[in-house]
Amino acid sequence: MNNHPIGVFDSGVGGISIWKEINKLLPNEDTIYLADSRNAPYGEKTKDAVWNLSVKNTEFLLQKGCKIIVVACNTATTNAISYLRAKYDVPFIGIEPAIKPAALKSRTKTVGVLATQGTLSSHLFHITAQNHASSIKIIEQEGTGLVSLIESGQVESEKTKKLLRGYLAPMLAAGIDHLVLGCTHYAYLVPLLQNLLPEGIKIIDCGEAVAKQTFNVLTKSDTLNLAGHKSEHRFYTNAEVDILGLFLKEVKAHKNVDFLDF
Repeated sequence: MNNHPIGVFDSGVGGISIWKEINKLLPNEDTIYLADSRNAPYGEKTKDAVWNLSVKNTEFLLQKGCKIIVVACNTATTNAISYLRAKYDVPFIGIEPAIKPAALKSRTKTVGVLATQGTLSSHLFHITAQNHASSIKIIEQEGTGLVSLIESGQVESEKTKKLLRGYLAPMLAAGIDHLVLGCTHYAYLVPLLQNLLPEGIKIIDCGEAVAKQTFNVLTKSDTLNLAGHKSEHRFYTNAEVDILGLFLKEVKAHKNVDFLDF
């Protein structure tokens, strides 16, 4: 299994932020990335719909021979990863909002969480918040509309900025000192957020932590690729190839994007 690829799926381009961290930490590993942009955003779908989409994505990656699957979507993780782990005999790495580190480091004892409705309403999110943030105040905010704007390439548009200002206002009024990004798409908004937030508010996402966990699981199962060969990466999307390629240009992987009608 050592030479088999790492599989990554998300409801679109958001998980590329996770893929970049994995590729940085594990440069010898081949990867296959699946962007289900046609069905984005997952955060507005029913739990059953998220289950079905997650199963479809998983089976595609398993058919490609993936040795481990990273669910690079907060909504899919919080709603479907337990089901996936019970159904398939392959390791799964999930993504949860990084509430624990924010809670531990907060001075004001008030933390903001910007996430999708599907994540904020999930049982796993509430259990995580209860276990790690019972002594602090969490200001939850749905980022309605942000995923669709990012999926259409409007990361820095005035519409995106306007939505962010509105979503940040109640958090700032409550006195947050940490902002947790509970959707992988939102990693692309960090430059905007840094301009909109007062100095001193720390933005936390989970990309680096997910990469480390992927490394740990592969190490424990003795399936790390140590061959030192030039790694190969394939990217699939069921929407605009150019949009996915846009998010890959900085790592020069945009030529490896294929359209997949699924």
